[in-house]
Amino acid sequence: MRLADKLKLFEKQLVFMKWGTCEGYGRINYVGYDFLEFEVFDTDELEYTDKILINVQLILEVVIKGADIARILAEYSASLPVHNKDNV
Repeated sequence: MRLADKLKLFEKQLVFMKWGTCEGYGRINYVGYDFLEFEVFDTDELEYTDKILINVQLILEVVIKGADIARILAEYSASLPVHNKDNV
């Protein structure tokens, strides 16, 4: 199985990725035959900042689950506004 085929299973999920000389948290938006669209997540501002296209052959490491990713998801979820029937 090719890496691009495997990454297709993790579209729209938060991951940690190393490619070339860069690394970062983000969401895989789209996986094509020879590239993927990666939306970079700024962990300080808790928002998505940039969209980049990465050649699949440049990807060195992808972390799809782990304590860091769970921590970032928890921080992001805690920063979302709370909606209830009195607040709507």
